[in-house]
Amino acid sequence: MQPVANLIIDIGNSSLKAAFSEGTQIGEVETYRGGDPLGFIREFASKARPDVISVSSVRIFPDSFYKELETLCDKFIHVTGEIDLPLKNMYKTPSTLGADRICAAIAAADLFPQKDILIFDFGTAVTIDFISAEKEFLGGNISPGLTTRFRALNQYTQQLPLLDAPEETEAAGTTTKGAIQSGVVLGLIFEIEGYIKHYPNHIHIFTGGDAIYFAKKLKSSIFVVYNLVLMGLARIADNYAKS
Repeated sequence: MQPVANLIIDIGNSSLKAAFSEGTQIGEVETYRGGDPLGFIREFASKARPDVISVSSVRIFPDSFYKELETLCDKFIHVTGEIDLPLKNMYKTPSTLGADRICAAIAAADLFPQKDILIFDFGTAVTIDFISAEKEFLGGNISPGLTTRFRALNQYTQQLPLLDAPEETEAAGTTTKGAIQSGVVLGLIFEIEGYIKHYPNHIHIFTGGDAIYFAKKLKSSIFVVYNLVLMGLARIADNYAKS
């Protein structure tokens, strides 16, 4: 395998994505959903020793996890809201800002320079983040994601079943199953549309596991960007490689 500069790793709640990057160009992405993320990363990194490993994680790992990653590269970056970033962070509690939100914001600002941006990241949670035309992360909002809403209805009631998102929904459910599916899906759609209508002059970006599902159901002008977090990680890794 041709030597490459950096290894970028996006650890979400339900999966891990890894890729090699050169500058801001991302190579083939591999997804891992098993129970040994460190073993997967160790094996992935063995393909070519990276100059930089840049990690975004929404999960909590012991210090030993990151110490191990430090041995696999020349420079290790654990992305948090408190490190030097290629955008201005206006969040009042940077230590609590999710690394995935930071990385997505950096990538979005690179893709659409000098534009006001709204990022909708559809995962376990739905995050809606604001980036200014001046490349400032202004903050955002966090809401339960699609699957989380279905699980909550099942877990916090005694009689409602656990369901999946349907391909089509009714305007008003005519069965309990239909009422749950329409309530969850349409509730999220109305929530998203509310943001889009309130900020019509922003660029609207959808990313995350359920991005396509909702993009198909909306008539608004939006951009679906795969691997937005990895794109931001590549930019961060490249910046640190040059420093």
